[in-house]
Amino acid sequence: MELGSILQFLEDKTILVTGATGYLAKIFVEKILRVQPKVKKFYLLLRAADAKSAAERLRDEVIGKELFRVLREKHGASLHSFISEKVTPVAGDISYEDLGVKDSSLKDEMWREVDVVLNFAATTDFDERYDVALGINTQGALHVLNFARKCVNVKMLVHVSTAYVCGEDGGLIPEQPYHMGMAKKGDSKIDINFEKKMVQEKINELKLEGVPDKEITSAMKDLGIERARLFGWPNTYVFTKAMGEMLLMDRKDNLPLVIIRPTMVASTYKEPFPGWIEGVRTIDSIIAGYGKGRVTCFISGPQSTLDVVPADMVVSAIIVAMVARAKQHPEIIYHLGSSLRNPVKFSNLHDFSFRYFSEHPWINKEGESVKIGKGIALTSMFKFYMYMALRFLLPLKALQLLNMLLFKTYQDLYTALDRKVKLVMRLVDLYKPYVFFEGIFDDMNTEKLRIIFKESCHETNIFDFDPANIDWEDYMINVHIPGLVKYVMK
Repeated sequence: MELGSILQFLEDKTILVTGATGYLAKIFVEKILRVQPKVKKFYLLLRAADAKSAAERLRDEVIGKELFRVLREKHGASLHSFISEKVTPVAGDISYEDLGVKDSSLKDEMWREVDVVLNFAATTDFDERYDVALGINTQGALHVLNFARKCVNVKMLVHVSTAYVCGEDGGLIPEQPYHMGMAKKGDSKIDINFEKKMVQEKINELKLEGVPDKEITSAMKDLGIERARLFGWPNTYVFTKAMGEMLLMDRKDNLPLVIIRPTMVASTYKEPFPGWIEGVRTIDSIIAGYGKGRVTCFISGPQSTLDVVPADMVVSAIIVAMVARAKQHPEIIYHLGSSLRNPVKFSNLHDFSFRYFSEHPWINKEGESVKIGKGIALTSMFKFYMYMALRFLLPLKALQLLNMLLFKTYQDLYTALDRKVKLVMRLVDLYKPYVFFEGIFDDMNTEKLRIIFKESCHETNIFDFDPANIDWEDYMINVHIPGLVKYVMK
């Protein structure tokens, strides 16, 4: 099989992108506008009430970002006209049929013109409200599929998922689909329609009882975690993403489908420049908290692999996979990560963070340099609970404290902690499956794609997605952490 020219494939294509204000979606749009200005058009779906609001979000949250600096320098004063010609903002919401697009003439135009649909839209909060996560991550995926089917020239749907739909599996995790109703534990089948109905009934019940909105939100968050763990997933995010994949695999029929499963997405490796990042990603809350002197311990299993992949490599892989699918490449699911080809340990993150902030201390609001210590490495939850107890519960009687730890009466420990510390405990509970994760993501399909790409395409320097090329020490200390400080911690 030959891929031919990626740039040639992109020429004169019309592409619909959902979740257009999201991190990966922005990088995807910028990349194609920069390397292939002859792309015909982008329709960017933005959650907005009307066309004016969508245009404002496009200006402020997409094109106006530092990410588009290189494109601005390239086009100069003509950037506005270039963007106006190539990009159409669309007000909508994937939680609704037809993506919530109310403008019927625009909708008809999209159905006539769109060649490729990319679904980046997602809510990535681990403990999102269950109703919200179901609407976006699960039903939203189906709404995008149904919309794509109505596009008369559509070549494929590319759906961006997450490698962690695997839950807490260990060992070598294959690039395999999740079939409808398949739970990770227990004998029960997942009935997505039942889940939707149950959630709506619960909300109606709470509203009838006059429960305040804040308490409804809390109840919906708890329900999401409860349902996820019942079926074998650690949190609402990965559970609802897994159900979204199930719907796509079950309903795709003859529509070519690609499912992209990245691991932990980090800052850009090279393009459009090194180190750009937006928002606090999975590992970055730890790094930022440590640099600011708020995190004094690192929790991870002794064998836990930190599976990180730079965002621009994810985007390059998406583009190449898209072209391969159009050329009848049979693979559907691609893991994009580094744990198999170029692993790095969680313990290395501790070392990289210490070295960076020792040389470049964080300057706090008072203009003072924050001095950081080496930090304590905790290799089990038992050690973490003991650390929290010794640090925050010294007034407790020693015998009571010992009983809590020895007999693992963690609920007593939790009750004794103040609200601020409870928040830390909740975050640790949510992140625990990842810092103690011992799975390795097989990327056989992605490696086949890399081989075909290197053998049959001359644009490997433009679309590099090989994690084996990454020097983790150099990337973390000289690219990722400085980018985090510049664009997020500021």
